[in-house]
Amino acid sequence: LVQSLSNDLPSPPGALYSRKFTIDGEQISLQVQDTPFVSLEDDTDSICCQEQINRSIYWADGFVFVYSITDYESFRLLRPLHQHIRRIHPNANIPLLLMANKGDLLRARQVSSKEGLQLATELGGTYCEVSARENCEGVHEAFQQLCQELSRSSSSCNGEKRRGLHLVRPKSPNMQDLKRRLKQALTSKGKSATTL
Repeated sequence: LVQSLSNDLPSPPGALYSRKFTIDGEQISLQVQDTPFVSLEDDTDSICCQEQINRSIYWADGFVFVYSITDYESFRLLRPLHQHIRRIHPNANIPLLLMANKGDLLRARQVSSKEGLQLATELGGTYCEVSARENCEGVHEAFQQLCQELSRSSSSCNGEKRRGLHLVRPKSPNMQDLKRRLKQALTSKGKSATTL
């Protein structure tokens, strides 16, 4: 899940990872949240998830759907998860990256590249196949591509921010100062900041 620094909403609880990318000569701070497990309800196309997932979905400015090419069930979950996200963000044009992992395990493949690309097209996202174990550069490049989409998306929002659900999370003074300084620096250059 991806969040923009210019977004007023505090991050939901969960495992957060911060990274920095340079995109078009600009350093962008990213915040990635690894969400809890989501599953399908008893052979239906409805998902079963914790309330934390809904908070995370509301918080995010972009999404990375990761599935294993060796596990068809992980792939099958993506369409219902996308429908769930669309119920929370019915009119938003939120960037989506469909990432097929375990590209090094071709002999155990259960999901073809064609199926992955077809689903990404259907959901309006981009597709990549990676091996996190053998080529972390592929993962890095995929996130950079998503960051570029987020940057374009946030600059086309004319400064509008989502309002509504506010999540309680203590803010670190150091992080707030960093966000303020980064936002000031990018605003002065006419750019908006984006985080994963």
